[in-house]
Amino acid sequence: MPKAQETVLEIDLKALKHNFEYIKSKLQKDTKVLAVVKAFAYGSHAESIAGFLQDLDVDYFAVAYVSEGVALRDAGIVKPILVLHPQAVNFKTLIERCLEPSLYNAKILNEFIAVASEEQQTNYPVHIKFNTGLNRLGFWENDIDYIISKLKTTNSVFITSLFSHLAASEDLSEKEFTLQQIRNFKAIAENFSEKLGHQPMLHVCNTSGILNYPEAHLNMVRTGIGLYGFGNSEKENKNFIPVATLKSVISQIHHIEKGETVGYNRAYKSDAMVKTATIPIGHADGIGRQYGNGKGYVIINNKPAHIIGNVCMDMIMVDVTEIDCKEGDEVVIFGNHPYSASDFSKTAQTISYEIITAVSQRIKRVFLT
Repeated sequence: MPKAQETVLEIDLKALKHNFEYIKSKLQKDTKVLAVVKAFAYGSHAESIAGFLQDLDVDYFAVAYVSEGVALRDAGIVKPILVLHPQAVNFKTLIERCLEPSLYNAKILNEFIAVASEEQQTNYPVHIKFNTGLNRLGFWENDIDYIISKLKTTNSVFITSLFSHLAASEDLSEKEFTLQQIRNFKAIAENFSEKLGHQPMLHVCNTSGILNYPEAHLNMVRTGIGLYGFGNSEKENKNFIPVATLKSVISQIHHIEKGETVGYNRAYKSDAMVKTATIPIGHADGIGRQYGNGKGYVIINNKPAHIIGNVCMDMIMVDVTEIDCKEGDEVVIFGNHPYSASDFSKTAQTISYEIITAVSQRIKRVFLT
């Protein structure tokens, strides 16, 4: 790959294939895989990622919002798409584009049944979400009889799956809590399915659930962060390849004398002669103001260069005093281990999810095949 000449996000489709196949290797042959491609496929490029995974015969996709599902349909995605957090105002569009809603409380259940009936739907596929401990979205176990009573009044919907979301599957110190979630979900699913009269698909595992709780793979698993190259542990990270590499270039080099300042609010003050490099990427591109002033670093000629001063909207300045570099040289903000998005994010006490999903859509995407 040629060296970067501007700020770009390289997306390695071979790495994506590797990650998908590694996840599949953890599953029984008949366990389905749902690929989570919300938030522009975790900051990469949803349409391209989904298209590639569709060719690899992934079983399902998931997005957060109806608009994300519409974009995938417009890009030629024909596999089933679960919308995890639909809003009633978009239900007609959801039905028009053959998207499948997660129904998570009485209000959203009743509103969707009403719209589906109005649109003269029969057995429209829907998914019922139960809350087993994350306390974010989902029906409670004691809602089962209410849901069943509503379903008996209509043939407009068909329950395709029951699911829940693990709260701490990556944290083995919370293993008992996670096992209790799994037990609760299995009990809910058994009770619900018996009263429903048919057996929907069941899914509860996210990426860390897939890796740490094979007994909970059930009929389908959902993977998001794993596809993009992160296993949520030092041990598992070695088995994944980060899909995205964020690169830029050195625009200008300055020699800062002792006592001079750098950037807005004069946040950095030099106590000796310092060489700095200015790079065309900033908080409008996803490098938030929590970085800077020593938090966060980039890689220039295989050496770390720490961000100094405040992050600007379109630029950062880094300390290259000890680095042999010149204007036009390539800069890696994050890429593969050990300079991954996870490593970058730790310097500001956050997580890889935040840094990769924050990458601005104005940054050019370059695909490696």
